[in-house]
Amino acid sequence: MDAPVILRSAATPTAPALLLRPWCARDVAALVEVYRDPVLRRWAISRMDNEDEGRRWVRAQERSWAAGDRFAFAVLETAPDASPRLVGNVVLKEVASGKPSAEVGYWTAARARGRGIASRALSTLTAWSFEAFRAEGLECLELLHQVDNSASCRVAEKNGYRFDATLPAAPPTYPLDGHLHIRRAAA
Repeated sequence: MDAPVILRSAATPTAPALLLRPWCARDVAALVEVYRDPVLRRWAISRMDNEDEGRRWVRAQERSWAAGDRFAFAVLETAPDASPRLVGNVVLKEVASGKPSAEVGYWTAARARGRGIASRALSTLTAWSFEAFRAEGLECLELLHQVDNSASCRVAEKNGYRFDATLPAAPPTYPLDGHLHIRRAAA
C-alpha cells in the first residue's frame, strides 16, 4: 500500500461513526491504557505494560504496513462534538500475492464492548480486504479465537464467518483449543 488507508463505518442510530486508520505514534498512550484491561490481556498475545512497549508495538505495525503483509487499524469512535477515541483494533494479516487466504483479528477496549464496535469494524475490514486484495488472489479470510471466547464467536458469525473447525491448543501462545471461522469472497 503506497498511500495511507483510511476506512469508515457510518454512524448508526445508536452509535457514533468509526474511523479505521493505521496505528501511529500518537496512539501509544491510549493503547497502553486500553491494555491495562485484564479481559483484553486474557485474549491478547502482545503485552504493553508501558509506553516503550507500546511504541515498539506501533513501530512493528508500521513496518508490517510497509512490508505489505499485515495491515493493523486503530479503530476510533468519531462523535461530532468529541475528539476521536480509541475503541479497538482490527487487522488483516498473512497477506501475500497469489495466496488465496489471509487472517483477520480484532479486539475492543473495555469501554467499547457490547456496543457492536468489533462487528462494525470487522465488517469494514472484511469489505476492504476483499476489494483491495481480490486481484492478487485473495479468496477467503480466516478468523481464529479460543473456544471459550464466545463474544468473538458471535462477532465472527454475525459477519458471515462460518465455523469450520476446532483447532488443537498450541501452548504457551494458544493454551486452549481454538475455533476457525472462514468467510469466502462473494462470487
